[in-house]
Amino acid sequence: MSQAAYPRWRRAVVTARHRLVAVDRERGANPVELAVVMPVILVLLFASLQVSAVFLARAAALNAAQSGVNAQRVQQAEDGAGVASATQFLNTAGGWLVGWDNPGPTCVITDADTEVTCTVSGRSLSVVPGVDFAVQQTAHGTVERVTQP
Repeated sequence: MSQAAYPRWRRAVVTARHRLVAVDRERGANPVELAVVMPVILVLLFASLQVSAVFLARAAALNAAQSGVNAQRVQQAEDGAGVASATQFLNTAGGWLVGWDNPGPTCVITDADTEVTCTVSGRSLSVVPGVDFAVQQTAHGTVERVTQP
């Protein structure tokens, strides 16, 4: 029987069925694509968060070292003023730098009492379990002193 012999409603049903069958070929493709792409998206998300945590830990360590240098370079500063200042900064800075208190910040006056060097070290906060990075930042400064013209 030819297509023209079918009643009008029958032709509409056959045409609609052919269109639905063509659409059904792609049925279920979206969940499969999502299952393939989602792990990659999650890895990129957690990697970017870990990189951000490393940069925040480096910034906290550098600011603590600079705070220690600024406290220790003052003329006639007490011994340990730089370490105390760096420790106070790290106590209030949050937990981005982990393990900084073992062995703790160090501030050393070098070059015939004219230079101060403070070093802060620790590890970055771990966003991905088992992944952390060592962080060490050093700041330098000149000791204030009276000079003759």
